[in-house]
Amino acid sequence: MLQSMSPSVLIREARRKSGLTQAELAARAGVTQPVIARLERGGGNPTFETLERVLHAAGHRLELRAVEQGLVTVDESLIRQQLALSPAERVRSLRLQAAVMQRLVRAGERAREHHA
Repeated sequence: MLQSMSPSVLIREARRKSGLTQAELAARAGVTQPVIARLERGGGNPTFETLERVLHAAGHRLELRAVEQGLVTVDESLIRQQLALSPAERVRSLRLQAAVMQRLVRAGERAREHHA
């Protein structure tokens, strides 16, 4: 069973395990060989239906299931956002965050003074 793979790897592996050429798989799936080649090298983002149709044409069935991964403590989208910034933009962002943190610390100190 093929698991945790990109669509391109799923298609390529299913085709190879079925002993089909790209042209043969294309004919079975009702697309052209260049479409299969593009799908196999990751040159597209196939819909679920396209992926399912191509895998079926290769004699495979697409199965989706949710697998518990445990508690995620890192927001990878935030990491991607930071990596998209230039180094200068990252430094500027960190300086702004540091200024906000300093204001919070001072506000906390003032609040403790008033309640003491």
